Amino acid sequence: MRLLTTSVLLPALLPICFASEEFNSYEKRDYIFSDPKSACSKLGASICIQNVTVNFANFVPAGTNLSFTQDYGLNTCGYPNALVTSDMCRVAMHVSTSSRSGITLEAWLPVNWTGRFLSTGNGGESGCIQYTDMAYTAGLGFVTVGANNGHNGTTGIAFANNSDVLEDFAIRSLHTGVVVGKEITKQFYGAPHKKSYYLGCSTGGRQGFKSVQSYPLDFDGVLAGAPALNYPNLNSWSAHFYPIFGNPGNATYVPIPLWAVIHQEILNQCDGIDGVVDGIIEDPELCRLRPEALQCPPGTTNSSTCLTSAQVGAVRLAFTDLYGVDGKLIYPRMQPGSEAIASLVYYTNGPFSYSTDWFNYVVYNTTTWNPKSFTIADAKVAEDQNPFDIATWNGDISAFQKNGGKLLHYHGQRDDIITSENSPVYYNLVSRTMGLNSSSLDAFYRFFRISGMGHCQGGEGATFIGNLLSSVSTLDPQNNVLLRIVDWVENGNAPETVTGTKYVNDDKAQGVAFVRNHCKYPKRNVCMDPAKYTSPDAWKCIL
Repeated sequence: MRLLTTSVLLPALLPICFASEEFNSYEKRDYIFSDPKSACSKLGASICIQNVTVNFANFVPAGTNLSFTQDYGLNTCGYPNALVTSDMCRVAMHVSTSSRSGITLEAWLPVNWTGRFLSTGNGGESGCIQYTDMAYTAGLGFVTVGANNGHNGTTGIAFANNSDVLEDFAIRSLHTGVVVGKEITKQFYGAPHKKSYYLGCSTGGRQGFKSVQSYPLDFDGVLAGAPALNYPNLNSWSAHFYPIFGNPGNATYVPIPLWAVIHQEILNQCDGIDGVVDGIIEDPELCRLRPEALQCPPGTTNSSTCLTSAQVGAVRLAFTDLYGVDGKLIYPRMQPGSEAIASLVYYTNGPFSYSTDWFNYVVYNTTTWNPKSFTIADAKVAEDQNPFDIATWNGDISAFQKNGGKLLHYHGQRDDIITSENSPVYYNLVSRTMGLNSSSLDAFYRFFRISGMGHCQGGEGATFIGNLLSSVSTLDPQNNVLLRIVDWVENGNAPETVTGTKYVNDDKAQGVAFVRNHCKYPKRNVCMDPAKYTSPDAWKCIL
């Protein structure tokens, strides 16, 4: 048995031992190519990491459509299957992180390995491995790991009375997966990875920033989208919409059909600010909605196309920054333009489940908290609590910078779950904290606003940017942010713009509707030739 020393940072993980025959790196790679099935089987039998139990190690040939268990609440995850596009070794493990917590971890090791390692993130309160992300990146030759974030399913029930599970969710699951995954990579291929990457959006975006802040050596390149930063405050912001609008029958309630009217009025007021009326607001920060324009005239009996005074007041509150009892910003307003979906998520559908879970199972550790009673006093309690610094609001990322790391941050400007206006707030926090202007930050941190993109994907904009498997238009790094972060890390080609594609009805078979370059913050996109607005050449990034 051969004992290897490691740079493991977790006390629960001791050095790894292997009971397998010795190979140099070239012999190992030849063996993998000539007999990958046997190599995978031997890997599963030889892994010896304290607190790691290998459930199985299976060779999976390209073309296999994997189906995933629907037990343990995983039927809520939305990943019933994933198409494997490269021959690979799939290793599934359980990793104990304490006496009462642990993670389910998978490592996908492709035969066509490029020398790159990548960790995927999660979403929402997710206890779900993002299998589609794993299929996407493993298919491109990345060794890919993904974990269930310390619990199964998509609710926060597992947080109740178990701070260890909460710690897994905050950061430990991701970091543990990186430590274990890198060691397994070395064992399988006979050589360590050359570069390490991260891919995640939403909660996954927050996890990426948490790694940058707390474990700056884990990744060379981080691609983080729509990050759930300032997490306790995000839950307070998500909770505050229900008391604003209430339920059907309340004077402040705005029914779904009226949100289409509100959306059209927002476009009437703001769509042309960027130089062309195309149904897309390029920079929602410039849109200062005046909902009073929809005020019903006196004596109105049919309010299907206008708002009552109570409704106007509620709409104005939804598009107003939320401040706390101490006068500090809790969270920025919801950006205008997201109403079609946000009305279904926040405004007409009762309390938001994630925020209710957070206050019930974490903040107050009860099941009797009433979400309709939410006030900014509750937000203060949540912010002060901030377990395991899950806020992820540290503006000093100098250790990541000094290690040579690159951070590519993006956020859809029609996000209906996490307001896009919070991302500039964090970017500017980093600027102030580190004393660096945008030109200096460009060396390692670049932020792009993706106009017309919803939460991580979709929307009326040019949203096919390669951040997800379903959003790939090409493998050209200019049009694919995953390969752009690789190009930046390995070749020094930093992005000035991110190019997105919009397909007719979001269907590639129906052809391209338009292409647009998305600007690097703080620049904004302006149409210089409205007659040719579907061409990227008609647009210019300006300050």
